[in-house]
Parts: sequence; C-alpha cells; structure tokens
Amino acid sequence: MVLVGLLGAWALAAHFGPWPHHLFPGPRAVADSLWAMARDGRLWDALVRSLGRLAQGYGISVLIGVPLGLAMGRIALVRRTLRPLVMGLQALPSICWLPLALLWFGLTETSIIFVVVMGSVLAISIAVEDGVMSVDPLLLRVASTYGIRGARFYGGVLLPAALPGIVTGLKLGWSFAWRALMAGELLYVSGGLGQLLTMGRELMETAQVMAVMVCIIAVGTLIDRVLFQTVETRVRRRWGLVSG
Repeated sequence: MVLVGLLGAWALAAHFGPWPHHLFPGPRAVADSLWAMARDGRLWDALVRSLGRLAQGYGISVLIGVPLGLAMGRIALVRRTLRPLVMGLQALPSICWLPLALLWFGLTETSIIFVVVMGSVLAISIAVEDGVMSVDPLLLRVASTYGIRGARFYGGVLLPAALPGIVTGLKLGWSFAWRALMAGELLYVSGGLGQLLTMGRELMETAQVMAVMVCIIAVGTLIDRVLFQTVETRVRRRWGLVSG
C-alpha cells in the first residue's frame, strides 16, 4: 500500500507539479525507459559491469579489513597506532580518493576498484574491531585458562564470538562500497550504471536518469535484504541475540 501511495503521489506530482514533463516524468515514462534499456541490453551490460567492479573491490576490502579489524581489536599497540589514522581517513568521502587514483593508476578499472576499496575497507575494519572488543572477557579468560592459543583461539573462540559484529561490519562495508562505486562511475565514464546516469543527464533524458536510479535502489535493496539481512538475522538468532 505504501508503494502504491508513493507511485500515486509521484504521478500526481508529475502531472500537476511545477516542472515540465521532460524534467519530471511520471512512473509510466520511467518504466518505459527502464524497459527500453533492458530490451536493448544496455541495462544488463551496465549492471554486470558495475557488479563485477563491486565484487572485486568489496572482496579486496574484506581481505584487508577483517584482519586489520582483528589486529586493532586484539593488539593494543596496533590499536593505538592505527585507529586514529583509520578514523581520520573514514571521515574522508570515498570519492575524494578518485583524483589520486587517476594519478596513480590512470584511466583504468583499477582506479574505480581502488575508490571502492577505500570506501569500504575502513568501515569494515572499524566494525570488526568493535565486534572483537565486545566479546565477553570471561570467555577469553576461560580460553586462556584451557591453554587455547594461536589458530585454535582465533578460529574456535574469537571469530565465532565476534561473528555478529563481523557480519554487521561486512554489511556496512557493502553499503559504503556500493555508494563509492556509483560515485566513481559518475565521474569516470567507463561503463556501468554510473555511465548510464551520466549519459541520461547529457542527453536530457530525465526518464533514463530516474530509471537508472530506480535500478540502483532496487539492486542495493535486494542485496541488502536477501543476502546480508538474512545472514545477519540467522547469526544473531544462532547466538541468542534475537528471539524467535
């Protein structure tokens, strides 16, 4: 009902609003544009390209961010040394890394992937550190008493205990990575959904711009709800953090 209400309000605003139709098209025109891009293949090509970059950048972020978060959570020297730096860099919008990426890597795929990594790796490491720091100290003392150390400690005690926080960090990192990817593709024309947005703006095709925005929201919501929220709910339920 909420969705129907929003579509109705959108249609009324497009029909009676102060903007001309070509600047504020209604849902029907946006749906037609979305269908046209899907039918001629432009939407699928852009979607596959964007998701491919996201997978590479996000995968690298996980490989770096999780060990970094574990180190900051377990080693006081690493935490005191790196945490201020990580927190400071986290305040920098990811798109600010693009000029530097273009200077270092040129007009290549690596530049976009670098921006995605810088957009998500810091959020993942901070969330993983928080997850490690929130582990019950009594559990750690019991593990120490029984002589559980090294790989057995990390694989059998610390990681399972910190898993809810780690999953939250991975979910947070994914959302940052998705936003960084779209921002990077908007400024660096190299295919992907961001390029479709840029082309729509340059051609004054507002319906195409809004159709791509709808697609970006749909993909982001789908991955968040289907993948991360499902995993997060199951982990929290398994660890007794939620009822049911």
